[in-house]
This record gives sequence, structure tokens and C-alpha cells, in this order.
Amino acid sequence: MGLRRVAAAVLALAVLALTLGGWCALARPREEQLLPLVLCTWPYREAAEQAWKTVNSEGSALDAVENGCSLCEREQCRGTVGFGGSPDESGETTLDAMIMNGDTMEVGGVGDLRRIKSAISVARAVMEHSTHTLLVGQSASIFAQNMGFPSEDLTTNVSLSEHLEWLNQKCQPNFRKHVSPPAETSCGPYKPVKELGTQKPRNTSARSQFLSHDTIGMITIHRNGSIAAGTSTNGLLHKIPGRVGDSPIAGAGAYADSTAGAAAATGNGDIMMRFLPSYQAVEYMRMGKDPTLACQKAIGRIQKYHPNFFGALICVNKTGHYGVACSKSPNLTRFHFMIFNPSTASEKIVDCI
Repeated sequence: MGLRRVAAAVLALAVLALTLGGWCALARPREEQLLPLVLCTWPYREAAEQAWKTVNSEGSALDAVENGCSLCEREQCRGTVGFGGSPDESGETTLDAMIMNGDTMEVGGVGDLRRIKSAISVARAVMEHSTHTLLVGQSASIFAQNMGFPSEDLTTNVSLSEHLEWLNQKCQPNFRKHVSPPAETSCGPYKPVKELGTQKPRNTSARSQFLSHDTIGMITIHRNGSIAAGTSTNGLLHKIPGRVGDSPIAGAGAYADSTAGAAAATGNGDIMMRFLPSYQAVEYMRMGKDPTLACQKAIGRIQKYHPNFFGALICVNKTGHYGVACSKSPNLTRFHFMIFNPSTASEKIVDCI
């Protein structure tokens, strides 16, 4: 009888423990689901939603980045992505884009792409059908045509009107310096000023309004942990022909490493590309920094030399925790971005530092 009583007591305790454990489990808050994930610069909801539909179904992280950025190119997001926007000094729209595979560290990019609308897809073709990382200019367009992309005119009535208005304003503003005749009052053609000290520094206030170009930078994480990142833009309005910004440059426009995280940038690419902020932010996260702090530190490095530069950075670590930071400037005091994951699908806003 003694053994039976002991066995019964042990069984009762076991049942009680299981019951209490069940109640405790119910009382504990469910762990937030963070993956899959889509994070993108600016309030490009349709593009983020397209990427989310891809990565949340059967698509890969790379597919999601390509599909999301492609939608923005077709829809001409804010006139700063895709065809028909930001004509250069000659009136032509050219495109920059890149895509990066965080599993293999492969990158494909195109710069100064002419007469081809699908810049992000051409960038992926560079990655998947060549051993190169970046193709630029007319040769990039020829490569695209050989890959089956149609050659199309990227000019629209809107971009033509923008260019004509700029010409009527004596090509103001522009991005020339240390040239003759003075760039402030002339359309050129320009020649270099041999004695740089003979000209006063240019007043950049008139140009600052044109630095608010809104590159789409996108990061996606598949539920299996694979990370991809990409960018697409038509660059800087009234840029000098041939100019390539930060967007197609790995480590500048975007960077992805599935063992650490990813980052993507938007803003004044001529400044930001000198500091490789996307690469720097990922390395901060690799060292264990919170994504928000990683973004802030990368932005802070640039601010030491350019305190009022226009720019922002989105960051995600490999677990799906994200952060965003932007540099406070006359044209940017708060930054809008999109986040899609199993817990949310919304536009968020962060105050600039």
C-alpha cells in the first residue's frame, strides 16, 4: 500500500505540474513573429506590399526585392524612380540600380543606364549572367538588350517640361564648380578655371531643393533567414551627364549579409557614397549593435564632415529587428519608411538626428 500511495502522489504532482505549466505558458506573451520581413525607404506602400506578397509566398528574398523595386520603376514613384524623371543636363533620364544576395555576397549593379526601363532586373541579370558586379552607360544598355530587355525612350512630357524650364532659367541650379563662364549665370559650355582661388565658393542653397530625390532602397528577409537588398533611382535632377550616384554601389546604396543583416541608403549620393554607410551599418550590427544605433552611428560618421547633409539609412539585423536614422537638414526633419512583417504592415516615421 505504501508504494501505491507514493506512486499516486508522484502522479498527482506530475499532473499538477503539467497543469500549472500549461497555465503559465498561456499567461506568457507570445513571442513576436519578425520573419519574413520587408523594409523600404520612403512611404512606397505598393512596392513594399508587392515585395511582401512575394516573400510571404513562394518567392525568394531576391525575388521580393526585384518585384518591389520593379513596381516602383513602372509606377514612377515620386518621379524619382524609373523612367520620365530627373532629366540630366542634356534632358535625358538615366537609371541606377543594384541588387545583392546576402547568402552568396553576389552583387549586380547598373549605372547611367540609358533607354532601358527595368533597371533592377538588368542589375539582377548582371549578377546572374556575368561575373561582373557593375556595368555602366551605353555598354550596360547593350548588355541589357542582349539579355532581352527592350530599348525604349525614357523621356516623357513631364521630364521634357522640367528640362525646358531649367534651360529657361539659365541652367539654374546646376552642379558645376570652378568653371568658366561662371556656372551661376550660364549654361556653358564650360572650361576649367586654372586658378581655383579666383572664384568664390558656390552658394548651394539654390541646389538644396533638388537633393530631395527619393531612391527606393529595399531589404527583404525570407523566413529561412536569407537576406537580400536592392535600390533603384533615376538619380539627381539636372545632374551632369555620366554621373553615377551611390545607389548601384555595393556598401553605399545597399549591403546585405545573411550572417549579420542588411542596410540601404537614400539621399545625397555624392556625399554618402564616400562613407559606405550601408556596409558600415551592417558591420556595426555584426558587432552586436542594435539596428537603430547602427544606423545612427553610420549617419553620424558622415555628419562629422557634412553636418547638414540630406540622407537616411534603414537597417535590419539577421533576426528581423530593424532601425532607421536620418540626418536633419533643411529639407528633411522626419523620415517616412515602410515595414511589413507578420506583426505589422504600416508606414512609420522617425525624427532625424
